[in-house]
Amino acid sequence: MQRTLLTLILAMTLAAPALADSVKVENAWVRATAPGQKVAGGFMNLTADADMTLVGGSSPVSKTFELHFMKMENGVMEMRQVKEIALPKGKTVRLEPGDLHVMFIGLKGQIKPGQKVPLTLVVKEADGKEQKLAVEAEVRKAGGGMRH
Repeated sequence: MQRTLLTLILAMTLAAPALADSVKVENAWVRATAPGQKVAGGFMNLTADADMTLVGGSSPVSKTFELHFMKMENGVMEMRQVKEIALPKGKTVRLEPGDLHVMFIGLKGQIKPGQKVPLTLVVKEADGKEQKLAVEAEVRKAGGGMRH
């Protein structure tokens, strides 16, 4: 009886699908907006347990969700959309003001401090499989920056 039970447990364990690689999301926040403002920035720390790539996302608060980076070039702050953000295994990638971040474009309403913004991140594993990560970001007032 015990041998049969052990065999059954072993068979179930071997037949179970491998756990998908995952991404830990920490300190997710969105900058509060002024009335009528149509864009907002989103920030967070992402740590993947395998080489992965952030390829997009969505949120019910905006029509469009884009990945962006900012940099200072010849004394001018430049912001550009990027197709993806690499998430190297074990390395925390910081999406923060003035650097890599996400943009909510075509806001459907004002984003106010104290609210929570739901968003879904789309990450691609090394084998090309995509997974969606549900995130809830707190809204912080403009100039609030990162909390340490």
